[in-house]
Amino acid sequence: MSEALELSIVIPCLNEETTVGDVVAKAVASLKRLGMRGEVIVADNGSRDGSRDVATRAGARVVDVPAKGYGAALMGGITASRGTYVLMADADDSYDLGAIDPFVDALRAGNDVVMGNRFKGGIDDGAMPTLHRYVGNPVLSFVARLFFGGESGDFHCGMRAFRREPVLALDLRTTGMEFASEMVVKAHLAHLRIAEVPTVLHRDRRPRRPHLRTWRDGWRHLRFLLLYSPRWLFLYPGLALMIAGGLVGLRLLFGTFQAGAISFDVHTLVYAAAAVIVGLQAVAFALFTKIFAISEGLLPDDPRLGRLFRYITLETGLVVGVGLLIVGLGTGLWAVRVWSEARFGALTDETPTTLRLAIVSATAFALGSETMLASFFLSVLGLRRRGSTPPV
Repeated sequence: MSEALELSIVIPCLNEETTVGDVVAKAVASLKRLGMRGEVIVADNGSRDGSRDVATRAGARVVDVPAKGYGAALMGGITASRGTYVLMADADDSYDLGAIDPFVDALRAGNDVVMGNRFKGGIDDGAMPTLHRYVGNPVLSFVARLFFGGESGDFHCGMRAFRREPVLALDLRTTGMEFASEMVVKAHLAHLRIAEVPTVLHRDRRPRRPHLRTWRDGWRHLRFLLLYSPRWLFLYPGLALMIAGGLVGLRLLFGTFQAGAISFDVHTLVYAAAAVIVGLQAVAFALFTKIFAISEGLLPDDPRLGRLFRYITLETGLVVGVGLLIVGLGTGLWAVRVWSEARFGALTDETPTTLRLAIVSATAFALGSETMLASFFLSVLGLRRRGSTPPV
């Protein structure tokens, strides 16, 4: 490259010969109108029609991306780009590449990522399915803001711009439609400067059905958000189960609880104990997932883990686990003593008391064993290596 380019416009493409030429022409015209040194890249994902030739004649540089998927095509185009900034948009002409000025202005103002917002810019009639417009996109965007913070109102807008180097440093890995979510999530986690500009969504002009599949791609987006948030996937549900199960179980240890016409007794205590056990497992999985994700570069380092592991060590876990095993053994022996008073025969009046003791004993044994095993596994995950969390 003899001279640096300011903007690369990347367009993923799969069999879009009817529209890709017009999209490229608008992009080329915008670069000329704004007086920007730039390029238009069409990342072709295996088109079998004339998309490549049409794009080339319109002024684009076509890049072959053999790996299938929306995210794979975009990453191939972004990697091949030479601009300081990159702007991405679809090849179906649903986004107007003749109106890129707000994106360029926001980038030049110092933002790292500039998101388009279709709900602020406007959505043409028929441009977005009703289910996507009023349920899918708003719900998924709300979940993303809840999990990761920020003010982005349209996580899935296909037109956005960004500084090339910071986004490449995010190490984006998804190859499908969830690529859109991954970029914004990792940008938030990396504390990049993110702005939002209104964008109009037009009806696409393709003569065929779109590549998007509502339920499949919606689930992939939601799954991605959950997998990248161990707190919401494991930690918060686990803590809720432990607290609820612990409070209910503690009350039932002292006898039957009456709520109106409903009586709660030892049978409910069994489920309360199960909630505590499952809750502890979920909390442990939150720690496992967080450490693994950081060590593999999926999530940024979290200083809070280092502070936490000053107190949560292998030795601490073993002491707590042994303590719980002792509680389990003690309550188990107590239950045996009550049973012995009935000469180890059938229990009648003593049954509720013995069963309560047995449930507490079994729960303590399970919690103690899980705590010790989790402590050893956390120690394995925390083995010191370059860029990883300190050992526990």
